[in-house]
Amino acid sequence: MATTGPSLLSATLASGSSLVLLQLFSRVVTFVLNQALVRLVSPQVFGTTSIQFELLLSTILFLSREGVRNALLRAPSNVASSSNQKVANQLITNISLLPVLLGIPTAVLSAVVYLGSSSSVTSSQPHFRLSVALYVLAAFFELLSEPLYIRTQNELRFHVRVRAEGTAVMLKTVVTFLVLVSATEEWALLAFAFGQTAYGLAMLVSFAIACSDSLDFRPKRVSVTTQNRTESLLFEPALFSLSIAMTGQSLIKHFLTEGDKFIVSRLSPLADQGGYAVAANYGSLIARIVFQPIEETARVFFSKTLSSSTAESETKKTPAGSREALQTAATVLLTLLLAFNHLLLFAVTFGPPYLSLAICLVLPRKYLATSAPSILHVYVYYIPMMAFNGVLEAFFASAASPADLRAQSRWMLVFSAAFVAAAVGFARGFGMGDAGLVWANVANLALRAGYAWAFVKRFFREQGAGDLVGWKRAVPPLPVLAVFAGAAAIVRGSASSYNGVPLHLIAQKGHLATGVACLLGCLLTCVVLERKAVMQLVGPLRKAR
Repeated sequence: MATTGPSLLSATLASGSSLVLLQLFSRVVTFVLNQALVRLVSPQVFGTTSIQFELLLSTILFLSREGVRNALLRAPSNVASSSNQKVANQLITNISLLPVLLGIPTAVLSAVVYLGSSSSVTSSQPHFRLSVALYVLAAFFELLSEPLYIRTQNELRFHVRVRAEGTAVMLKTVVTFLVLVSATEEWALLAFAFGQTAYGLAMLVSFAIACSDSLDFRPKRVSVTTQNRTESLLFEPALFSLSIAMTGQSLIKHFLTEGDKFIVSRLSPLADQGGYAVAANYGSLIARIVFQPIEETARVFFSKTLSSSTAESETKKTPAGSREALQTAATVLLTLLLAFNHLLLFAVTFGPPYLSLAICLVLPRKYLATSAPSILHVYVYYIPMMAFNGVLEAFFASAASPADLRAQSRWMLVFSAAFVAAAVGFARGFGMGDAGLVWANVANLALRAGYAWAFVKRFFREQGAGDLVGWKRAVPPLPVLAVFAGAAAIVRGSASSYNGVPLHLIAQKGHLATGVACLLGCLLTCVVLERKAVMQLVGPLRKAR
């Protein structure tokens, strides 16, 4: 049975809710764990595991699977006949095995390069090489589960991933904590390595159990008849070409995404790497809980919706179904952008005046002397930009042709050069230190989001639906902007008057009361002035459900 627009929207919205709850659970658990870990281990150990080891892990996983994963989201969820469905499923299965094959040389090469380039201070830590080997093993466990992950995603069985990741996060947390509290400081690196290995193994076992009805993932050739000609295929040509294009692009994209960690791991002392890791963990908490699930579910929704609109327009020779799908995609995109614009307003208005107080309350004392506080101040601007870029690039990845991907890759080379120049300039030239790297990331994300938005406009225009998207529909009205500007002036004036007052809740109670009053005023303004506009925007989505 076909996956219709409304049922697809309902499934992806349910998926988004489930993933937000999963991220909330996993990040709260991780946050509590980190609060304990940063008190149990030194900044040097935390910097090695959270910056360098995590960078090694993400490099292996991202380069091996990201391109294939995004390409296969466009695979049709169903085909007209059962025989054709069986053929299509086998071709998709064959492509889904590529991350495992790519992962072996990628893991070996990444580990060799990392070990060869590690400083003597880093590599002299106890059990360093064994910990690296365990992180590589953990990455390979995750890659072995990738064909099963792709199958469940294309079958819209999102609950499988929620259950698998929830189990894996809990197991990783328990293993890491138990090793740390039961062993000496010498085992600190191995504690994190054992925890990550447990995570990868739990992911593999969970997906294997969920797909136990069919675990035969041997690549098989199938016979396909097209235009009275039968040919033997191992991969579906269009999806394979798209997978190769996206995999090739992933190297550049990975550098742009993790470029700050690359630079920090090479240039900053281990203690500052620990401070950077703590700041990143705290600063990106909201992004990981809310925006990462939104980006992932948006990518699934846009991929399925836009591919189905193309299929309908080709088979029915009418733009009616395609127009409806395009309108739904545009509404989802604009609704998300409107929400993120409000996030930006709240972050810029209330973040800077109250962040110093929050840092002193949450951040462990030994990290106050690191780069963590200055980095967290930049996250006020970094998090909203992550949100904008995430959803816009999700749309781009869902609709772009191989030619579009090649064009984006060329521009990403330009963005990479700009990022490196900005990172060096901000961090060294302007004396911002590690915070300068985050500012460079903000600029990089803004360029990427702008490029993706230009693609969105062009895509809808070429589909004859340019009227469906417009930036004005995603921006709050002027009265709302004016209220936020007034609130920003008030809370900054309050912060100035409390300058020099101890950073404690009781001592700062007047400043906090001012912030709460202004926050309530901004929320009330949004509800009163934007309720009608928001209802008009999300009305089609409610009907679709």
